[in-house]
Amino acid sequence: MTPSATWITGVGICTACGNSVDAVADVLLNGRSAIRTVSQFDAAQHASQIAASVDSIPQLSDFDATEQADLSPAERLTIYCAGQALSSAGLWDQRRELRIGLAIGVGSEWLLNWEGDGLGQFRDRTYSAVEVTRRALGLSGPAVTVSAACASGNHAIALARLWLRQGVVDVCLAGGCDLAVTPLTLASFGNLRALSRRNDAPTAACRPFDKSRDGFVLGEGGVICVLESDESAKRRGVNGLAEVAGFGATSDAHHLVIPSPDPAPAAKAIRLALADAGVNVDDVDYINAHGTSTPVGDVMEAAALTSVFGESIKTVPVSSTKSVSGHLLTAAAAFEAVAGIIAMDRGAIPPTINLDDPDPACALNHVAHTARPAKVTTVLSNSFGFGGSNTALVLRKVA
Repeated sequence: MTPSATWITGVGICTACGNSVDAVADVLLNGRSAIRTVSQFDAAQHASQIAASVDSIPQLSDFDATEQADLSPAERLTIYCAGQALSSAGLWDQRRELRIGLAIGVGSEWLLNWEGDGLGQFRDRTYSAVEVTRRALGLSGPAVTVSAACASGNHAIALARLWLRQGVVDVCLAGGCDLAVTPLTLASFGNLRALSRRNDAPTAACRPFDKSRDGFVLGEGGVICVLESDESAKRRGVNGLAEVAGFGATSDAHHLVIPSPDPAPAAKAIRLALADAGVNVDDVDYINAHGTSTPVGDVMEAAALTSVFGESIKTVPVSSTKSVSGHLLTAAAAFEAVAGIIAMDRGAIPPTINLDDPDPACALNHVAHTARPAKVTTVLSNSFGFGGSNTALVLRKVA
């Protein structure tokens, strides 16, 4: 028996690029960098002093301000994105009647609690933002946190699809939330020499696939999607934003933080996703690359894509939206899935900005500087995490 298709029918988003899909679409397609000098704390002694930070987290209109006064920023972010996703899918009023699951990638919330947001008020927290969100919204389905570094969002979306197919949930919220721009996180990645040090030119700092790239730039925010079967959506009279068509995952088992120079494990994850979706390389209209702007990672990804696509890699458009958004860490994969939805909906591929001098070792069909008009029906989105967690997601436009 062929399983029902899994559709994304709603999105909740709060990032430096905007707090709605339309706002994010305008920023990505116009190539306006959200990266700037860190201002929420004194970063003068840090090697990297730039990031794409979330200035404020909106409040759900159905929640009284006093209800959120004691919540940590990570908790408020997750509640907002989950609630906005349910509202955009038309499910807010039905949330207590359905088995709605939560599968959310998280990474920095324990650091946020330990640092106490600079004030020490959250140090005694022993529970997660996902559990707080489940209780705050009154959701009765299973709730889990996913910790697979930068691949967390793709793993969460894949888990949600599995739960739907198994009948564990009626609807599932999946994605990632990460508020990583803190003194400890900035210092840690800075000491690893993983971050760009172009402090005098924040908007030009993230340069995926460019010869002069010198590291990634931290970003932050939350992206949570509503997933449900196509049958469920059709009964409600709702059209899907995209179909989650395929997923693939592997591990490098190479190093804690350094990407493996061997492209084979990442290439296998891509092949598995394409096979799961039942598509071949010629069906892919756009590749949203992991493209972090690190010297080793970008070369490895280009080699993996070339291994899978062969001669077709010369024609399929590739871009990295991290050049605009920064790297949202555990929220990155979910954000980039939304970038794929935007490409399908707007008929345009968001560009890789700052790609002035493409690295010959990253010989891809780059969409550089400006958006490229295109009919996009099938998107491949790569997300490769620290520790060698490789994932690839295939999204398909709903007819």
